[in-house]
Amino acid sequence: MQLTSHAIVLLAKMFSGFTVRWVDCQPETCQRVYFANHTSHLDAAVLWSALPKEIRALTRPVAAKDYWDSSRFRRHIAESFNALLIDRKEIKVHQSPVQIMIREMGDVYSLIVFPEGSRSITGEMGSFKSGLYYLSKKRPDLELVPVYIDNVNRILPRGEFLPVPLLSCITIGAPMWLESGEPKNEFLARARDAVRALKDK
Repeated sequence: MQLTSHAIVLLAKMFSGFTVRWVDCQPETCQRVYFANHTSHLDAAVLWSALPKEIRALTRPVAAKDYWDSSRFRRHIAESFNALLIDRKEIKVHQSPVQIMIREMGDVYSLIVFPEGSRSITGEMGSFKSGLYYLSKKRPDLELVPVYIDNVNRILPRGEFLPVPLLSCITIGAPMWLESGEPKNEFLARARDAVRALKDK
């Protein structure tokens, strides 16, 4: 499994050629939720691979179970980067995605989440779903770190199977928190704006 993890990091670097910029934020091993725009199935693997090794070991990307559990190969890849697979089709009242994330991260792991839910077809960011808000409400101590991923959607376009090597850029911004009494819609708009603003940094 560790061998596959190393291979994922090497392949992600080779195909995405990513550069990583930390803007008003430092790499830390404290518990965080990295939240990013979502344009490709490669987003989770590329962002996870872009983190420093010691942070990567303590970070779990949240990914769609219907995609990553659809074949033995994809399941092995997901296990290799310690993905937390969430079932988007059968959501149970007492087993919500937020409850699963909180349970699985405990007091050790950070998470990578994509608040849009599904990938953007046009490249434009969609509205953020409420999961990030409820996660922050239940764990107000967590640092929420916005991330803008640029150009990964062109490496693995929608409907394609084989990636095409291109250069991409990952910009990681200043941490934010849910403010006391902040309404859900205002928080989600603020979080979305924080990601979008990194595009021009």
